[in-house]
Amino acid sequence: MGQTLGCMQVDQSTVAIKENFGKFDHVLEPGCHCVPWCLGSYVVGVLSMRVQQLDVRCETKTKDNVFVNVVASVQYRAIQTNAKDAFYKLTNPREQIQSYVFDVVRATVPKMNLDDVFEQKSEVGKAVADELEKAMSNYGFEIVQTLIVDIVPDDTVKRAMNEINAASRMRVATQEKAEAEKILQVKRAEAEAESKYLSGLGIARQRQAIVDGLRESVLNFSHNVPGTTAKDVMDMVLVTQYFDTMRDIGASSKNSTVFIPHGPGAVRDVADQIRNGLLQGEAGSSSLI
Repeated sequence: MGQTLGCMQVDQSTVAIKENFGKFDHVLEPGCHCVPWCLGSYVVGVLSMRVQQLDVRCETKTKDNVFVNVVASVQYRAIQTNAKDAFYKLTNPREQIQSYVFDVVRATVPKMNLDDVFEQKSEVGKAVADELEKAMSNYGFEIVQTLIVDIVPDDTVKRAMNEINAASRMRVATQEKAEAEKILQVKRAEAEAESKYLSGLGIARQRQAIVDGLRESVLNFSHNVPGTTAKDVMDMVLVTQYFDTMRDIGASSKNSTVFIPHGPGAVRDVADQIRNGLLQGEAGSSSLI
């Protein structure tokens, strides 16, 4: 804006307020205007039509007695058709807007819990915008937008909230870990049961193979050596295994001293015990298979 020799230039996005002998005359729009000061015409001020922003920080208390700082960002501008009201009615429009923000925030937030303030901050911003729109439109200002840009509780409250969240997540992690351990133990038990089942099948098949081999040996020996019975052949096989066992025990350097009966009667007893054990093993193998 410039003024030389009674000529006045009004910049874009601004308007000038012209008075004549101290009385409002009219609003000068952007461009060049003649303001004859000698006839009592003066430009007493200019008014910007651009959108302006005012950040208001308000401390208040929530319904659950937590003090928070609410930061509201108010975007406003003067209405060109009401430039007269915007210039004359308010001495300081920014302080007026700030007072309304304080009033609405301190009337709305105390009705909400802290969590609700975070979740419904758009509702708080809408309440502030509605109240400002009703109030400031009478003074020639338009409220473009009102945003709640930050909600800052006390540091101790933030630490407590973080600890609650961490404890909740830890509880979920512990439950998941317990479920994983449970599944692992079940799978381990199932694997162990399957292993034992397969091991039993293997032992049963081994015993069956031993019995089948002994049966075949007895039959072949009986056919090749006339006059021998199956009992004679079994006694000879068992005695042979008995001596082989003794040889293995004596050849091992890690074995402790073993006292076993030795003699014809003892051999017969051992043969009877082995025969009975094989017969029981054959019966068990048949039942498993």
